[in-house]
Amino acid sequence: MMKPNKLVTSIIVAIGLLILPVLLQQGGNAWVRIVDMALLYVLLALGLNIVVGYAGLLDLGYVAFFAVGAYLFALLGSPHLADAFPAIKAAFPNGLHLPIWAIIPAAAALAGLFGVLLGAPTLKLRGDYLAIVTLGFGEIIRVFLNNLDRPINLTNGPKGISQIDSMKFFGFDLGKTHEFLGITFNSVSMYYYLFLALVIVSIVICHRLENSRIGRAWMAIREDEIAAKAMGINTRNLKLLAFGMGATFGGVSGAMFAAFQGFVSPESFSLMESIMIVAMVVLGGIGHLPGVIIGALLLAALPEVLRHVAGPLQAMTDGRLDSSILRQLLIALAMIVIMLLRPRGLWPSPEHGKTRIKPVAPVPSSSINP
Repeated sequence: MMKPNKLVTSIIVAIGLLILPVLLQQGGNAWVRIVDMALLYVLLALGLNIVVGYAGLLDLGYVAFFAVGAYLFALLGSPHLADAFPAIKAAFPNGLHLPIWAIIPAAAALAGLFGVLLGAPTLKLRGDYLAIVTLGFGEIIRVFLNNLDRPINLTNGPKGISQIDSMKFFGFDLGKTHEFLGITFNSVSMYYYLFLALVIVSIVICHRLENSRIGRAWMAIREDEIAAKAMGINTRNLKLLAFGMGATFGGVSGAMFAAFQGFVSPESFSLMESIMIVAMVVLGGIGHLPGVIIGALLLAALPEVLRHVAGPLQAMTDGRLDSSILRQLLIALAMIVIMLLRPRGLWPSPEHGKTRIKPVAPVPSSSINP
């Protein structure tokens, strides 16, 4: 039974989340778009937290799964395949345009498969070596996306894929403006509710995983893999499961990103994106769901907020400082300050099972028998 105070707080938070896009769109769609992208980053951070936070596997190539989901949605939900392959054009003149009920599971499954393929060769690697291998995997995927425009034009190379379908539920198009109860909801506001629902479902899944036998086994591997193996835990299968499950979150996020943007290109899946997602997990608190969510929201919104600070600073220096470089500098300084003040993250996980060691009183020498 939920306590009255918690129930009231939950109702207030739920109402606030429901009316947030209505309030923000009064100041323009740009603010709602920032929140939409922040929710996508929360989804990515929750997936990476399974790999890094629960299983303790440092993955610097997580953006590759994001790219896989985005490009799969782009290929199956745009006319690109029909333009590139005459056989497909003969059967589907305007492209495949599969429904989201087929594309979203396919994106999750394909990203999960790529996660297992990444995890299989790295089972015996730890720490820095694992980070280097996963970093290389992420760069390989980006290079492939950048060059698979010849001899067969699969990804359209650096030009990217456009004309991607928006999300449609039983004919209800999220890419269009709708009106409910006299209130107009723009496309970005409609996507907000979809992303919010996905984040809530993901939080429930991650919470259940954390408290399950699989979650406890992941944490045992994170703390001491040798001890976990000695206790009979199948570390190989559980590592592969962590990579696969974390990757599915990235695949779904990528599909949402492609539908939301209507355009994808390799530039959206650079190494910096992977580093930012890892920073979200570390900055918020590794392995702790509320901390990961706060870290993702903060780092996703901070660059856009600092955009309004960097512009005036550039004007004060008569244009000698580039605003984009200055913005990156301010983000880095903010992250350094936070980590110095909160080395375990903004909201670290509580340390369960650690008791305070009480000093042992010295035994009187008179009580010792000669």
